Amino acid sequence: DGVVRRVTFLEPMRANMLANRRKVAPRGLAGGGDALPGRNWVERADCTLEDLGATGSAEMQPGDSFVILTPGGGGFGE
Repeated sequence: DGVVRRVTFLEPMRANMLANRRKVAPRGLAGGGDALPGRNWVERADCTLEDLGATGSAEMQPGDSFVILTPGGGGFGE
């Protein structure tokens, strides 16, 4: 399973993301199951959400959060 990381901004700035395994999940080996793909999004101070995909950027304001859900690891063996 993936891990959620959240960065909440205190000052206005631009946040950028360059990631992979957001559309195609990590594959399992030797019969193990695939993992879940990751996801990136912005949670605005007004509670609205903006999906970033694998690559994207956003202008951040104080109180906005940049959230990263890392992809899980594929399984190994049956």
